Amino acid sequence: MSSVAFAQNSTGIIKGGVNLANISNNDNGGYDDNRTLTSFHVGVVADLNLTEFLALQPGLLYTGKGIRLENDVQKMTFNPRYLELPVNLVFKTPTGNAKFFIGAGPYVAMGIGGKFKGDGIIDFEENIRFSDDDPLTSEEEGAGAFRVRRFDYGLNGIIGIEASKLVISAGYGLGLAKIQSGTDSDDDQNNKHRVFSLSLGFKF
Repeated sequence: MSSVAFAQNSTGIIKGGVNLANISNNDNGGYDDNRTLTSFHVGVVADLNLTEFLALQPGLLYTGKGIRLENDVQKMTFNPRYLELPVNLVFKTPTGNAKFFIGAGPYVAMGIGGKFKGDGIIDFEENIRFSDDDPLTSEEEGAGAFRVRRFDYGLNGIIGIEASKLVISAGYGLGLAKIQSGTDSDDDQNNKHRVFSLSLGFKF
């Protein structure tokens, strides 16, 4: 009976939206707002209600990250694409037709594509190349020039409101793995993904 009740209280969410992506550029993990790159995300999320006010939300997203660099003579965009698996524990207000929610949790992601583009004095467009490193070792297998790590991981925060079928949310992804090939994530907080997102979702 408890399994049937759990299934009845669980739904799925199709979601998509805009990403404002950046990469940290100093030792404490901060970044330059002027380098923010606009990208997108789309995917599905399971909404597994554990209690009236608590839910577990694992998901699978196709998401863009990266950075934009621009000066008077050159513009460059680095826009890797990932398959990302977030798992958030979400607190919901237990009453009302519209519920506010807030949550957090970890994510893991695998790079599957993307472009590195330049316009200006030098024009170019290259596919992003990933190193096939093993995330469980301290070494980075497949490291090399102009390669980035295939695997990313970090922490999520999410806040929003849900009605009967509609979900509106904002989120923030704090990357904990350096993306540059051959670097140590423990030295400082440089060179890690930072992504603010706005999403619109529909329950099914």
